[in-house]
Amino acid sequence: MFDAYGIHLGPFYIRFYALILISGMLAGAYILARRAPKFGLDSKYVWDGLTWAVIPGLIGARIYHILTPSPASGLTTQYYLENPLQMLAIWNGGLGIYGGIVGGIIGIGLYARRTKQPLLPWLDLAAPSMAIGQAIGRWGNFVNQELYGAPTDLPWAIYIAPENRLRGYEAFERFHPLFLYESLWMLGTALILFGLAWRWRDRAQPGTITLLYIIAYATIRFLLDFLRLDSHGIQGIPALTTAQIVSLIAASVALVLLILRSRHAVASEKIVHER
Repeated sequence: MFDAYGIHLGPFYIRFYALILISGMLAGAYILARRAPKFGLDSKYVWDGLTWAVIPGLIGARIYHILTPSPASGLTTQYYLENPLQMLAIWNGGLGIYGGIVGGIIGIGLYARRTKQPLLPWLDLAAPSMAIGQAIGRWGNFVNQELYGAPTDLPWAIYIAPENRLRGYEAFERFHPLFLYESLWMLGTALILFGLAWRWRDRAQPGTITLLYIIAYATIRFLLDFLRLDSHGIQGIPALTTAQIVSLIAASVALVLLILRSRHAVASEKIVHER
């Protein structure tokens, strides 16, 4: 039996949101496995290491949510501390992408060390696939009628059912589809990174594609939070949300690293030519 949010199979309830997230993960992993041999890497490590990336990624995403819960959820960090079992209830929703990215990178790092694989080349190879996974996964927010922005009359605005409208916006019907904006941005990011990775495959410094991915995601997250209605904020900094502050830090650090690495590469090449 189907409803708007999932499938009932006897005592089990499978949410479309979870199926879409899993589809995004598998699609990203499949593409990664297909591309690996072209970059001199063994695709067997993709499927063997998927669990190492997914589980720490889910843990990181959950921790990020617990520390920065959406005001619309009615939950707080204090609530989770007082009800620790609820920290495990991911089926009720609550995952933060930044935590997922950090957790996934840690998991990949541990697996790379365990199997003696080069970390940065694998991260560069995985970055566009992660973007594909995000582009697909964001459609889970569409199914749940969440992650929408301010009310709008634009032709591509989406209808939000009354029971899913945030407090104070009950009188509005159509809103910015932020999930769609991010999905299209990440799809475009993936295509660009695929092209750059192939074009620079013989000369780009390891880690470059990963840094570009971080900058791309941080940029769209920073911009979309100006339209988002339910972002977590930091007391004393009313102009920016927590996600925007994290985005600024992530993008700035990644950009500085890109510049420093580029200067180092130019200097090294100059020394080689002088010799």
